[in-house]
Amino acid sequence: MMLDFWQKSAAKLPATLLEGGGDSNPFAAMAETWEAWARASHMLEPGEFVRMQTDFWQDSLKLWSGLLTGDLSAIPAAAAGEDRRFRASAWSEQPVFDMLKRSYLLASAHILEGVGRLQGLSDAEMARAKFQAKQFVDAMSPTNFALTNPEVLAAAQSSDGESLVRGLENMLRDLQRGQLTLTDESAFEVGVNVAATPGKVVFENRLFQLIQYSPTTESVHAEPLLIFPPWINKFYILDLTAEKSFIRWAVAEGLTVFVVSWRNADESLADVVLDNYVLEGQVAAIDAALAATGAKAVHAIGYCVAGTTLAVTLAYLAAKGEAAKVATATYFTAQVDFAEAGDLLNFIDETQLATIGKLSEGKGYLDGRYLAATFNMLRPTDLIWNYVVNNYLLGKEYAPFDLLFWNSDATNVPAKWHGDYIRQCYRDNLLVSPGAVRVAGVAIELKKVTTPAYVQAGKEDHIAPLKSVWKLTKAFSGPVRFVLAGSGHIAGVVNPPSSGKYQHWTLPEGQAMPERVEDFQAAARETKGSWWPDWSRWIAAHSSGQVAARVPGAAPGFAAIEEAPGRYVKARVG
Repeated sequence: MMLDFWQKSAAKLPATLLEGGGDSNPFAAMAETWEAWARASHMLEPGEFVRMQTDFWQDSLKLWSGLLTGDLSAIPAAAAGEDRRFRASAWSEQPVFDMLKRSYLLASAHILEGVGRLQGLSDAEMARAKFQAKQFVDAMSPTNFALTNPEVLAAAQSSDGESLVRGLENMLRDLQRGQLTLTDESAFEVGVNVAATPGKVVFENRLFQLIQYSPTTESVHAEPLLIFPPWINKFYILDLTAEKSFIRWAVAEGLTVFVVSWRNADESLADVVLDNYVLEGQVAAIDAALAATGAKAVHAIGYCVAGTTLAVTLAYLAAKGEAAKVATATYFTAQVDFAEAGDLLNFIDETQLATIGKLSEGKGYLDGRYLAATFNMLRPTDLIWNYVVNNYLLGKEYAPFDLLFWNSDATNVPAKWHGDYIRQCYRDNLLVSPGAVRVAGVAIELKKVTTPAYVQAGKEDHIAPLKSVWKLTKAFSGPVRFVLAGSGHIAGVVNPPSSGKYQHWTLPEGQAMPERVEDFQAAARETKGSWWPDWSRWIAAHSSGQVAARVPGAAPGFAAIEEAPGRYVKARVG
C-alpha cells in the first residue's frame, strides 16, 4: 500500500540524516518512488496512473526542450519557481546544476500532486500520506548530497578538502551525542546569559521547582503571575537573553512573577500521569504562590501543552468549588480541541505509539531528544536539512543563537503521562466530551470554567494551528479576549516590544467574539509590534489593586532554597 511506503520512507529519514548521503543518488530514490506508484496503482481510478506517468514525461520533455533551446517560457511552472534552497548563483549559472535543480523540482511536484489523487484513504490517512511524501521529497533534494550540490563542491575545492573534514568531524560529534547540533552551545550558559533574571527557588517537589523573581518596582499588582511553561521544554524560552525575556519584562510591568521549572524526568517519575500534573503540579504551584504572597488569586499563564493542562486544572478547580483561586487564565498557543491540530497529528498512530513505548521501555521516561527530532521534522528544510548542509557538507562554524540553544536543550518526559496525553488529546480528542477525562475521580467539563481568558495564537503556527487555537474561544463559559500574533509558535510569543517586530490583531472595543476565526480576521484591527502591552493592560484591568513589592524568600515557610534558575533546569539530556 502506498501509505506503507511513505511510512517506511519517513522512518528511514533519521538514519539517512545520521549516515549522510554523499554517494547516494537522489534520483535513484525518485525512481523507486515511481515503482511504488506502480504498486499503488490499485488505489487510483482506472487510467489515472497512466495519465500521471504521461503528464510527468511530457513535462520532462518540455523541461529538456526549454533548456536546450533557451526558451525558458516553455519550462513547466513546477520547474521554474523560486526555491530558497537553490539561491546560490551556481544553481542557475551552471547548466548541469540548473538541470538538476529543475528536474528535482518537477519530480517533487508530480509526486506530491500524485499523492492527492490516491483513492480509498480517510482524511487522516490522506493528510499523513501528503506529510510523509513531503518529508521524502525534502530529504531527496540535491542540496542535501555532496556530489549534487555545487556549493559543497566549490567549498571543498577552495579549502583543499578541509571543509569536508570539518563537516565529518561535526557529524561524528553529533552521532556521539545522538542529537543534531544547531548552534554554538558554548556561547550560552543557563543562569548566566540565558535564564538569568534574578530570583529564588522558594518551593519544590518531585515534579517542579517554583521560582519567584525579584521585584524591580516599588509596588506590584495584588495578584501574582504564575507561569506554566510546556512540560516538554525548559521554561527559559520565556527568559532568554535579557532583551528577549518575557519574565524580566513582566517583572518590570509590576507583577510578582512565579514560574514553574519542570523536572527533567527520570525513572522515579515512571508513575506520573495527568492527575499528578494537575494536583502535584499546577494546583500545588497555585497554592504555593498564594501562600507565599498572601494573595487571594493568581493570574495564570499556560504555554502550549501546559495551556491544555491549565484548562483541565481550571475545570477541576471549578468542580471542587475553588475556581476563585485563579483570577485570569492566559493561553499561549494552546489547544483543547485537537480535531484540527495540524501536522503533529501525522505522528499520532499506533505505530508511533508503539515506538514511544519501545523507546521508554524499562526506563519510565521518554528521551527528550526523540521529541526534539519530532518537532524538527515539522519543518525539516529549516531545522534538519539546512544544518546537514551547512554543518556536515560545508563544514561551517556554528553561529550562536539563544533560541536554538534552548531548542537543543531537550527535556525528558514521563512516558506514561506522555502516552496518555497523546491518546486522550491528539488521538481521541476527549477534552471536548464533558466527563470523558477525569482527575482524581472528578469529571472534567471545560464549559464549567468561567475564569476570564486571554487567548493568544500565532498566524503562522505549525505546532498549534490558528484554527485549532481559536476553538479555545468557544471552550469555556467566561469572557474571552483573543489576540492573533504575527509569526509562529515561538517568535509569535517571544516578541518583546523593544524589537519592533511583527504585528498583532484584535477586535475593535465592544465587538462581540464571532463564531468563526475567518470572521475575526475580517473584523480585526492590525497593530504594529508586540502584543505584550495589550496583555499587560488586560491583566491590569483584571487586578484588584496595588500592594508593596514582595521579596522572594521572605514569606514564612518559603525561604529561598537556591538562587534562580535552580538545579532542575540545569539537568541535561544525554
